[in-house]
Amino acid sequence: MDLQPFTPAEIRVLGALVEIQALTPDIYPLTLNALVSACNQLTSREPVMQLTDVEICTALDVLMARKLVAERQPAGSRVAKYEHRLNYEWNIDGARLATLALLLLRGPQTAAEIRSRAGRLYSFSDLAEVDTALNALADKYPPLVVK
Repeated sequence: MDLQPFTPAEIRVLGALVEIQALTPDIYPLTLNALVSACNQLTSREPVMQLTDVEICTALDVLMARKLVAERQPAGSRVAKYEHRLNYEWNIDGARLATLALLLLRGPQTAAEIRSRAGRLYSFSDLAEVDTALNALADKYPPLVVK
């Protein structure tokens, strides 16, 4: 796993890709324009950002080099689309992926905040399930989350 820290733009791009895949799979993978809109959304984001196309393209280039994002050119499509590869590269999905997405999009949160905000991303049964997901992410090398 690449040990280089992520920039705020890279963090936002990864979080937005995971969120859109879960919430609106019919438009996923995302075009650059859709990704700009998702990254600069005013709600459910902390901090609110105003990333440019260039900043997002730079983040995408780095994330593709790290094999965390892939570019696709679907048949019949005139533009490239982007998808995250976290489930393949980091072997995370379900509760762990939803937990990571919330942390990427909203920054530090308690387990209770994660559970209450997960909503449509993942339906946590209780706080213990959130703690299990957080512990699994913290046990990776390098850790994907810290307390």
